Amino acid sequence: MRAMATNAVVTTDTFTRHRSRLFALAYRMLGTASDAEDVLQEAHLRFSEHSAQLQYPKRWLEQVVTRLCVDQLRSARVRREEYVGPWLPEPLETEGATLQGTPVDPESISLAFLTLLERLSPLERAVFVLVESFEYSAEEAATALGREPAAVRQLLHRARAHVREAKPRFAASREAHLAILGAFFAAVQTGDVKKVESLLAEDARAVLDGGGQAKTALNVVHGADRVARLYIGLSKKVDTTLPYEVREVNGWPSLVIFRARAVMSVTQIETDGHAVFGIPVCMNPAKLAAMSRKREPPRP
Repeated sequence: MRAMATNAVVTTDTFTRHRSRLFALAYRMLGTASDAEDVLQEAHLRFSEHSAQLQYPKRWLEQVVTRLCVDQLRSARVRREEYVGPWLPEPLETEGATLQGTPVDPESISLAFLTLLERLSPLERAVFVLVESFEYSAEEAATALGREPAAVRQLLHRARAHVREAKPRFAASREAHLAILGAFFAAVQTGDVKKVESLLAEDARAVLDGGGQAKTALNVVHGADRVARLYIGLSKKVDTTLPYEVREVNGWPSLVIFRARAVMSVTQIETDGHAVFGIPVCMNPAKLAAMSRKREPPRP
């Protein structure tokens, strides 16, 4: 009994040591913290059954998490098709450029980039994430997925091509991003459509995710004029006494608005530091629950 208890402690300690990296992998694959946590729970159970025989537990765990995520993505496709309005990843705080203690590349964790990954097939996404974010070779990714290396190299080629076609723009620095974010919302507060429009790229788009739980646009809004008018209209409806704060979310400064001690919305921008190309806004309470639990809102 004592030996069994010792093994259980060792197994838990080993899993805990790798947990933050596994979460970062699952979150990049799935785009939601709740689904990522479900995958990690299943991976932990499987690890408990096999840990004694494993020589390289970290790689084994990453392989299990990746395969579970691929299965999850396949079933999620149907749910996403039934989703009310545009779907966005669940926003998470990344203070200090870390996600649950694991360093992250701001570009690869942004809401715009994670949304782009939704265009990939589950296998393309798995290969891309392993190679580009976790420094796997194509051969190592093939082993993780149980596929032939030649097939994985083809998957990687297709995934990279898809990403190149629609890769989001990024500011040269956090400070440049923050300056445009502030300028945009300051312009919105003036109510001057032309002033807001001057900060937007001609083909700017706004993606508002309410998930059927918050009143918002049910379609992506395209074009600088329409996006400018949308935000000026929204600003007139929002209670100006609500507390707000700029926080680092998914790698970049983002506007977080609170209501009744809970996060009401998270707004991020896609910018090259000169113009705003995209504005993803998450207003779905279910996707904001984790952020609401993590921190107290600022005082009004």
